Amino acid sequence: MTPHASPPLACAAAAEPLTARGVAGIHAAIVTPLRADLSVDADVLAAQLRRLGEVPGMRGVMCNGHAGENALTSRADKARVVAICRDAMPQGGLVIAGVNAEASHAAARQAEDAAAAGADAVMVFAPNGFALGQDRQMALTHHRIIAEATDLPLLLFQGAAGAGAYAYTADVLRDLIALPQVIGIKEGSWDSAAYEATRRLIKAERPELAVMASGDEHLWTCFILGSEGSVVSLAALIPEPIIALDRAVRARDHDAARAAHEVIYPLARAIYGRKPGNLATARLKTCMMLAGLLPDDRVHPPFGPLDQSERDALCDAMRVAGVL
Repeated sequence: MTPHASPPLACAAAAEPLTARGVAGIHAAIVTPLRADLSVDADVLAAQLRRLGEVPGMRGVMCNGHAGENALTSRADKARVVAICRDAMPQGGLVIAGVNAEASHAAARQAEDAAAAGADAVMVFAPNGFALGQDRQMALTHHRIIAEATDLPLLLFQGAAGAGAYAYTADVLRDLIALPQVIGIKEGSWDSAAYEATRRLIKAERPELAVMASGDEHLWTCFILGSEGSVVSLAALIPEPIIALDRAVRARDHDAARAAHEVIYPLARAIYGRKPGNLATARLKTCMMLAGLLPDDRVHPPFGPLDQSERDALCDAMRVAGVL
């Protein structure tokens, strides 16, 4: 850590390095509960971790991701979130920390903080500026600087197919998966054809890597195509149907898979499948509040409370899914 960096909260890290095989399973990409002053609500966050950690079949959580408002959260708060998660997660559960910064060295400092706070791995989100353009060298340099900052294994994040240059090309993916620290990827193309292309590429180059489905609306399709699990924010709201879907697909129980999908799909459409997409986290928090999982649905500015039409649409989706 650089001398001027604010010290993170320290916790004991996992005794053994996490492997691609060890990370396989269902992970909830969690939200970050906020108090009125926009500080992290540690009590509510810890309760969220304990609840998810006790769900049978839940492998772990990913904090400080897009659902965790990583681009809007300070470095100090990100470190605190990781420490709270590590402390609250039941024994054996994994904590993956998202890393998101425009500057590569700033992202590396976040990785250092995550390691000191007890994370099992870091997930590297592409800088938001990459959506306007990036090349192979930029992407590789960014990930190398982060990889060299700690001994933690890395998971990549593949952005949505419709998000400009934010999604990596096949050539960039080949470069990134060649990094020895990489153990897997959260495949967030939000397109089943793109998911299959990414999976085929990675399995041809490094078949041991974990390819984790992420498109909530397309989980059923992606699980059928093949996955090592999922890192998905909807699991913070309805973990049981997502775990049930994964198990049903593996067991080739098509009726059980469809039943789980019928719970997942209307919520996925209402939260993620409607424009504008930048309200997804606000929608997820509102659903969690309506379900009694959060005391309120506060998000960081510039995002504010959802209007009544948004809330009505979410209530309708929750009723259709049978969770309200």
